[in-house]
Order: sequence, then structure tokens, then C-alpha cells
Amino acid sequence: MGKRFLVIQTAFIGDAILATALLEELHLNYPDAQVDLLVRKGNEPLFEKHPFIHSLYVWDKSGSKVKNLYGIISQIRKIRYDRVINLHRFMSSGIITAFTRAKEKAGFNKNPLSAFYTIKKEHVIGDGRHEVERNAELISDISAKRVHRPKIYPLDDHFQNLVKYKKHAYICLAPTSVWFTKQLPKDKWLNLLTHLKDKYSVYLLGAPGDRDACEEIAKYFTNGKVFNLAGRLNLLESAALMKDAVMNYVNDSAPMHLASAVNAPVTAVFCSTVPAFGFGPLSDKSHLVEVNESLDCRPCGLHGYSKCPEGHFKCAKNITIDQLIEPLKYYED
Repeated sequence: MGKRFLVIQTAFIGDAILATALLEELHLNYPDAQVDLLVRKGNEPLFEKHPFIHSLYVWDKSGSKVKNLYGIISQIRKIRYDRVINLHRFMSSGIITAFTRAKEKAGFNKNPLSAFYTIKKEHVIGDGRHEVERNAELISDISAKRVHRPKIYPLDDHFQNLVKYKKHAYICLAPTSVWFTKQLPKDKWLNLLTHLKDKYSVYLLGAPGDRDACEEIAKYFTNGKVFNLAGRLNLLESAALMKDAVMNYVNDSAPMHLASAVNAPVTAVFCSTVPAFGFGPLSDKSHLVEVNESLDCRPCGLHGYSKCPEGHFKCAKNITIDQLIEPLKYYED
């Protein structure tokens, strides 16, 4: 019987995408192994018919969160894993890990229940490594120590559903973020779209909750070139559309990681956060945009805020249109 691995990442979409880099390495080292994954509800569409995930566990954190937690633990305990690899650094996942019957339990020492782990590694934000490198440390003793780009697998159906959008050269733009201080202001995106050549169609991407914000941008353009697709595509369809774009403009948010996971060209805008945290884009064609001046207040936090703590939001407002346009020049005739 081959080895059995369980990877746990019950944080948000971007974190779940980055976890796939570890899945790639496990599969390469142990092609006959059973590799299972636990994610939070809402992230499971990313892994539809994933080619080498054996079982996908989904934890519903809404409603009866604790009851659902016990249900997940009950399911996982039925299998004696060779190693459980917990990428999540918070107590809930620590409880799951502690109660598994795994021979080895690997995770980061920041987790409050890391005392129950057999393998503990440090997790230091800003240590010069990307998050996929930090995650890879949890299997460094059993792998060839290769660090992979995250990877997801849109299906043929997803690509076929998008043929109508790919008849001409196009750009994707994901203008929103959960956090206000991670989000480039609307007027900056409007300025960028005004400067783009008419030869491009522009597709605005986002979740259903982003549709209104995207419509606030799309309504300014009546040339039939800007389309609001927020909430109309699922995650794998969005990734499939991004894959063939001339450029994808994103904030420091989940769409940036979607682009990395299909190796799509990407321009990632960092406002209050910084690439040095280790969560930047990993596509071969990656470009970073951040304010040129040094600000004493930046970065103001790891995740961002609902408003600028200093009230001026210079980290976003001082980004120029030339900075946004410059990456596109590499791919124009």
C-alpha cells in the first residue's frame, strides 16, 4: 500500500491555492500515494476533478462550526495517515491535527497546539522566502526539496465555456479585495482603463459580492470593450480566462494567486502590504507595482484594514498611471 498524506489548509482562497504547490511536490515524490486535502467550505470548487487529490474534505465554518469540526475529525480519524501536514497556523486546525491517528503530524510552531506535532517548523513572515517555500519545509525531510509554483487544473469544459470571450486580445482586471487598504482605488483603475488601447477587451473579475463594485467601473465605458463578469464565472473558469489574457491586473488578493496557479501574466498591485511578506505572484511573467516613495507607515499590517490607519492612504493614491501601464509594454507589438 502506498503512503497516505493529508494536507490541511482551512484559511482563505489564496492560502488554499498556495497549498497546491505542496501537493505538486508530494505527487512527484510519491506518485502512488493517497494525497487528501482539507479546505474550508467555499474553496472546494478550486479542486473539482483535481488529477491527484484522492479525497477532498470540506469544513463548513458557518452555522454549526464546532459541530461540523467534530464531524470532520470523525471522518479523518477513520484513516491512519502516514503524515498530516497542517499549513494553517491557528487553533482550529491544530485541534484537527492533534486528534488524527497519523504517524507523523507536521505543522508550524505558531499553532497553539503545536505541542502535539511530531514535526514543527518556524514560520516567519518576511524571512526572505515565499509562503510556498515556508510550506515546503514541512516535507523537506521526505522530499527532494523542490519548490513548485502553485497549480490548479481548469477542465476542458471551463475553457470551452470561455471561447466567446477569447476571440480578440483581452485583459483581465480584478479590482477588489476583502481589505480596503489592499485595494487600489476605483479612480486609479478607471485611469488605467482609459489609457488602454481599444484593441483590448477588458473583463472585470470577482466574486458575486464584487459585482456592484465592478459595475461602478464598467458603467463609465460605453465602447463595448469593458465587461463585468464578477459573479458570473466560477474560480476555475476565472483562472482559465486569466491564463490566455495579455495581462491580468490584480491587487494583493486571491486573483493574484489564481494567476500564479495557471502561470498567467500578472501585474500585482501592493498598497498597504508588501511583497516581502512572501505572498507575491509566482507566474513567469510577473510584475510588481507599489508606491515609489518610502512611507514610514507601510506596511501597516499583514492583512490590511477597512480604512487607512493614517487617513491619507498614500500607499495607494501615490501609485501612478505610468507604473500601471509599464508592464503591458512588454507584451504589445
